[in-house]
Parts: sequence; structure tokens; C-alpha cells
Amino acid sequence: MSKSKSSEIPSPYREKRLRKRSGHVELLLIQPVEHLGNQGDVVSVKPGYAYNYLIPQGLATIATEHHKRMIEKHKARLAESQRRRLAGLRNLAAQLAKQSITIEANANDEGHLYGSVGSHEIAAALKEVGFSITEDQVRLKGPLKELGLYTVQVHLGQEIDADLKVWVVPTVGEEKPEKSEKSETSKSSSEPSAEPKPKKSASK
Repeated sequence: MSKSKSSEIPSPYREKRLRKRSGHVELLLIQPVEHLGNQGDVVSVKPGYAYNYLIPQGLATIATEHHKRMIEKHKARLAESQRRRLAGLRNLAAQLAKQSITIEANANDEGHLYGSVGSHEIAAALKEVGFSITEDQVRLKGPLKELGLYTVQVHLGQEIDADLKVWVVPTVGEEKPEKSEKSETSKSSSEPSAEPKPKKSASK
């Protein structure tokens, strides 16, 4: 008796199921899946997880050889882009290592600042000399509270850091000339007028 042909009708995933019945199925993730992978990743999962959840939910599809070749090309482009980015960051780190910035701050005679110098002031000083560094990239163990030379770490990304020299110097006073001008003005106004006083007429 011949076997029924109805049982031999192929399903979309029959070949994969037969080939990987006791193993795993390779899928291409269409959407990121927590604890599994990101969009574009090729992952290996159990058949039940693939056919009962990931594929029906539109989160993944069967990873064909064409998909794999496209992914490899995409990864190669990403690797080249990453290589150029790292080269740029290393170059920036070398430039910052040669740079030093000076920040003025009010301090007492012992060198203690009345306020403090933080990442905001350092990032602003770097911007003035042409470096686009954010406050978050300036890594301080604490605010600078004394005059002196400091080595500050700047995080550029991709585990690349740069050491920046920061001089904290006393603020140069500019009010003294103004005070002297005011004193000269007040002095001149208090001096007696140079006009001669009228003489009293002699009594007869």
C-alpha cells in the first residue's frame, strides 16, 4: 500500500526542522531581543523558541546564506568605521596631552579658593581653545579648591582617555586703576577754587 502524499507536503520551515530537529536553529534578528541579541545579529536558538515565539512575533527570520553574506559585509563596514573613529580619538588624546589651560579663580593669601573649579569651568576653557569636550567627559575626583597645577583626566570614549594639564591661578585684579581715578576726581573736587576772592573795599 502506497504512503499518503499528504504527509509529505513541505511546510515553510519543514526542511529546517528536519535538519535541526534535535539541535538549534539559526535566526536573523529583525528586532532587538532582550538577553538574546541586537537587530541584525545571527543567533542560534531552540526550535520551539524560534517557531513558537520569535518568528510568529516578527522578531526574527531564518538566517539564509544570503542574509549571512549581507551581515558579514555590514560588519566589515562597521569595523572600518570603528577603526577610523578610534584613530580620531587617539589623535585627539595626543593633542590634549600637549595642551594646558589656565583658569583664573579668587583665592586668599594661602592659595585656597573662595569657591572651586569644576568640570564646567574646564570644559568651557577647552572650548575657548577649540576643543569640543562636554562636562561629562571631564573626570574629576573632586572640585579643585587650591591654586596650582593639576592633571585632569578627559574621557574621550572607547576606553580612550587623555591627561590634561590645568593651571589654576589667582584672578588678576582690575579694580585698582578705577579706584585711583575716582580718588583723583574726588581730590580735584575737594580742592579750593583757583578763582581770586573779591577784595573788600578800604574803609575811609
